[in-house]
Amino acid sequence: MPVEFLGIAATHDGSETTPRSGAAFDKEYTLRLARAHEDHGWDRVLFAYGSGSPDPAPAAAYVASRLDRLGILLAHRPNVSYPTFAAKTFATLDRISEGRLAVHFITGGNDHEQRREGDTLTKDERYARTREYIRIVKKIWTTHEPFDHEGAHYRFHDFVSDVFPHQQPRPAVSFGGSSPAAYETGGAEADVYCLWGEPLARTAEQIEAVKAAAKAAGRTDAPRIQVAFRPIIAPTEELAWEKAHRTLGAIRERREAAFARHHRRGALENPENTGSQRLIAIAEAGERYDRALWTPTAAATGGAGNSNALVGTPETVAGALLDYYDLGVDVLSARGYDLLGDAIDFGRHVIPIVREEVARRDAERAARGALAGVG
Repeated sequence: MPVEFLGIAATHDGSETTPRSGAAFDKEYTLRLARAHEDHGWDRVLFAYGSGSPDPAPAAAYVASRLDRLGILLAHRPNVSYPTFAAKTFATLDRISEGRLAVHFITGGNDHEQRREGDTLTKDERYARTREYIRIVKKIWTTHEPFDHEGAHYRFHDFVSDVFPHQQPRPAVSFGGSSPAAYETGGAEADVYCLWGEPLARTAEQIEAVKAAAKAAGRTDAPRIQVAFRPIIAPTEELAWEKAHRTLGAIRERREAAFARHHRRGALENPENTGSQRLIAIAEAGERYDRALWTPTAAATGGAGNSNALVGTPETVAGALLDYYDLGVDVLSARGYDLLGDAIDFGRHVIPIVREEVARRDAERAARGALAGVG
């Protein structure tokens, strides 16, 4: 099966290791980073969402109108707009990009972050709302006659959009999470199910949970699986590990500064969402797993999002990614701590190895299938 590489579409040059050098939305840097991904073999970039961050939708439209091939994954929280409005926004962006859009729906795993924008629902209520929201958006994308909706969270009457996606029947939908409620929602509605990087055995368990949820929802297929990592690569293993420990030191320094600035150590060290709790538990159980997985970066951030690293030479990191491919993962998400430089290095040195090996394995699989058919 083909493999897809997802990078990050940051709007400034800051990261967990480095403060940003300019404004929160740096137009030149945003385009430069996206172009680096397009020029170095990446398939798509994620425009992330934060309560106080620049709006990802116009940023994505800006990039899409200036690049020709790079795909867009737009993160969206259902609490920030009505689904009728959001569906039109997405369809318009898919038109601007000529069919390069996918949408990642975020339920929200932190009550404090959600309340910053007026969302006071409980976590379970948010999952129910997200499921209803996704269904509405899909229907708006594919329905050319006015319809009514009477749901638990949304009600409207006689709505029909006048703008439809370039892609037919619709753009892809992705969703992530590690709780039973997340599996239930994403298993039912997602085209791509997103996981944070965990050890191979744990990832295999999560894949089975997603498949079971899809089957329970009455699907005859299952979502594709995406897994996310923070690659730390260098020409030799020794240099890669030296780089990893320098990176870890920088993360810890930045985090201590954040504690001093916001006085929220307890909230930052005790995450509410299941995914972050899993990352912390894995880090507490050990620093290194499998071929190249390294957990101290996740521990240092309190399990904040995509934070487990893959450390080694390009060949080692590529081999680790192929281990996940063998589990059934075909969307590989990666971003370094030097966003621009690491996107270029990963594209030059890791992506070609993985693509070549995937093509070889697929060819061998096809050949075996052909021989079996002859026999």
